[in-house]
Amino acid sequence: MTLTLVLCAAGAAPAGAQLYRWTNERGEVHFTQGIDSVPERYRRGAKLLGYPEAPPPSRTEPPSGTTPAARGSTRIPFVPGRPILVDARINGGRSVRLILDTGASSTTITPRALSALGVDMSRARPAEVRGVTGTAQALVVQLESIEVGAAKAGPLWILAHDASMTQGDGLLGRDFLDRFTVTLDPRERVVILSQP
Repeated sequence: MTLTLVLCAAGAAPAGAQLYRWTNERGEVHFTQGIDSVPERYRRGAKLLGYPEAPPPSRTEPPSGTTPAARGSTRIPFVPGRPILVDARINGGRSVRLILDTGASSTTITPRALSALGVDMSRARPAEVRGVTGTAQALVVQLESIEVGAAKAGPLWILAHDASMTQGDGLLGRDFLDRFTVTLDPRERVVILSQP
C-alpha cells in the first residue's frame, strides 16, 4: 500500500498541531496536520493519531543518497524509526545533509554549514523561531535553490539557526516539500518526491 502525505501549504502549523489519518473514496490513505486540512466530507472518518515512541534504531542503513525514480521524481530511502536523511544541493553547488521534516514549516540550516557553502549572510534578517522546545533567535537567508535529486525549488527564504542536532546540518521543511507530491511507501521503504 502506498501512503500519501498531504502537507499543509498554509504556513506554519501551530506547535500543538495534531496528525490525522483519513481515507478517500478510492481507498487511498492520507495524513494531514490538523482537522481543518482534512476535506470536510472525510472528517467524520478521520482518526486522530498519537505520537508513539519510535522503534529502536535498526542496524540496517539505507543506501546513501537519493536516486531518480520516474521522470522528474526522486526516491529517498529510509529506515523505519530513524530520521529520513537527504543530501540537499544548495545554490547549485555543494550539498548539506538535512533531515526531512514534514512538521517543520521552514527549512533550517546551521550557520556553520551555510558559511562552509559560501552562502552570503550579509543581508540576513533576524527572526524568532517557535517550536515544541520554545523560542529562539535565528536569521532568515535567501537561497537561489535547493535540490534533492531531481526535485529542485527556489528561490527560497530559509532559517539559519544553530539547533542542537545529532544528525545532519538542518531540517528540510514544508517550504520545500509543499512544492512536490510527497509519497511515503513503507513497503519499499522510500519517500518519493514528484512534480504535482
